[in-house]
Amino acid sequence: MVAAALTACGPGSGSDGRLELTVATFNEFGYEELFREYEAAHPGTRIVHRKTGQAPPHHQALFTKLAAGSGAADVEAVEEGFLSQVMAKSGKFHDLEQIGPGDVRPDRWLKWKSDAVTTRDGALIGYGTDIGPLAMCYRADLFASAGLPTDPEGVRSLFATWDSYFAAGDRYVAAVGEPWFDSAAQVFNPMHNQAATGYFDRDDQLAIETNGDRAIWEQVTGAVARGQSAKLVAWSKEWQDGFKRSAFATKTCPSWMLGVIEGNAGAEHAGKWAVTAAFPGGGGNWGGSYLTVPKQSAHPEEAAALAAWLTAPEQQIKAFVAKGTFPSQTAALTSPELLTRTSAYFGGEKVGLLFAEQASKVASAQYKGPQDGEIQDNVVAPALQAVEQGKSAEEGWRQAVDGAKKAAK
Repeated sequence: MVAAALTACGPGSGSDGRLELTVATFNEFGYEELFREYEAAHPGTRIVHRKTGQAPPHHQALFTKLAAGSGAADVEAVEEGFLSQVMAKSGKFHDLEQIGPGDVRPDRWLKWKSDAVTTRDGALIGYGTDIGPLAMCYRADLFASAGLPTDPEGVRSLFATWDSYFAAGDRYVAAVGEPWFDSAAQVFNPMHNQAATGYFDRDDQLAIETNGDRAIWEQVTGAVARGQSAKLVAWSKEWQDGFKRSAFATKTCPSWMLGVIEGNAGAEHAGKWAVTAAFPGGGGNWGGSYLTVPKQSAHPEEAAALAAWLTAPEQQIKAFVAKGTFPSQTAALTSPELLTRTSAYFGGEKVGLLFAEQASKVASAQYKGPQDGEIQDNVVAPALQAVEQGKSAEEGWRQAVDGAKKAAK
């Protein structure tokens, strides 16, 4: 347990003598109330929260501090998209099996969640927070206008495979003349993420030309050519407005996307969006994070204890209720509070049960090489956008391959 008080001020202690632990996160983890709860139970501890709005600047700052040898928080959050870069620097983080509470074992989490943050020599450098099991979200009213099924059970066959998904998109475009999905990258990424390895093989050799991505590229860019893409850049103002303008009918939908859709589409579209327990190709995960303890921490055992508490099933359920961050802990995934959770915005759907079922379909975590996230965000996504703006599929593919080779050097 964290010490109740320190006898003298020193590194990591405040002017009142309390132990000061810094926690650096980004976006929304749902931890604000949990921090207060932890401080109340540990009156000798003060938590200082460093919160960054988006994941990229948070991780850029973390990597800068790791390189400098100082400045990192006691507990640093790491997003799944940046995990490969963190794993390449695993020596700068503590093995939580060595310094963390003895009763916290990797089997607290889904196996693929803890496997992804375990080094080749067996060190566990992160405690899992949330995950992003994938389902499909769609506009039931727009489906009706195109003569497609509208209820969650009826639409499952449309989302059985990627072939059936794009075939349904052709039907939709032919019927109403409007786009089927928001952007090529938002479809390509989850398709790519279903493979066992990402842009690198397990020897960290670039594999974009041999890992099956070319076939995925042809499917997605072919759909773009047939009018299925709304050609919106994810997270841009135009993309956000697209939900309100009914600019597309389907959305690849990790659990955290429900809140994004509701926030962007607005109250006027409540009940029009629906979600179904189906995803082309069987399932997948998109997103989720970990809590790590850098070796720079002056109080690593206390930091690990805090990280362990925050990622306990009970706390992760509270975070889910607060911000919709879907838990990765096996006990949390069977919690009645999770399984009975419904969404009025999505027609009263039992979203807790639905995404727990989708999480169970993920067999393993994708292996990602050191520059995997950089290639996805800064190389492949812009190349797909270039195709949406008029570049040929072949030219876009060459742009992606050449950019990946440069990033991998």
